[in-house]
Amino acid sequence: MIILRILANAVIMAGEVTAVAALAAFAFYYPFVFAGVTAALSFVLGLRLEVARLRYELPFYFGGLVKRGRFFTALVGSFEALFKGVLAGVAALFTFAGTNPDRLFWVAALFGVCVYAGAAVLRLLSIRAEALPMRWGYFRLAPPLGLLFSAGLAVLAAAAILPPSNVTDIGWKIIFDTPAQPSIAQVSELFFQLKQAFDEFIVKALSVLMDEEWARLVGVVVSVNVLSGFVSAVYAAIVAAGVRKAEDTLL
Repeated sequence: MIILRILANAVIMAGEVTAVAALAAFAFYYPFVFAGVTAALSFVLGLRLEVARLRYELPFYFGGLVKRGRFFTALVGSFEALFKGVLAGVAALFTFAGTNPDRLFWVAALFGVCVYAGAAVLRLLSIRAEALPMRWGYFRLAPPLGLLFSAGLAVLAAAAILPPSNVTDIGWKIIFDTPAQPSIAQVSELFFQLKQAFDEFIVKALSVLMDEEWARLVGVVVSVNVLSGFVSAVYAAIVAAGVRKAEDTLL
């Protein structure tokens, strides 16, 4: 019996790692399809979760609207789900679309690490505190995973694994190397380089007021890369929910 339990745990863990690796590969090889799928998943999940949250939350603020607020909660919940879906799709597109395969490989690998870490946290919360992975992941996990992703990119840039960017090189590429009607991949590559240059500018500006280590920490927090947490959180919630369901079934 113990051997079967160990084998079942091993199968579940292997399935989780395989799922995360497949997501990272999907984002790397098919960034446009991945962005569309991400937007659709975020919207579909949000339609149910946002409306359910508002129905619990509305009586806390407006007692008189409890009975006649169904249309209001459905309308507001749908709008919020749509907004998050569009935000997640755009974040996924500008994160994984580009023309530099080496950079995109490391970005996809870091995305996989974030998804796995998020799923592990959700699984732990589910076991220790009976948290619901889908709800907690959708509503609460985006900021910390966004910070983790931003910090990871900062580390990769500091280690020179990601190519450095400066305003002069970006201006040269815009003027001489960018066609009159650039593709989304070309725009995304330029956008990533602009983000890197802007993040470095923020760090240098803050270094005048504080130590460089603290400046880099603040730069991680205010970076646009934090928005990628809306992408990681969706898939971390899905993976964690699948793992917990498998554990309840097999163990």
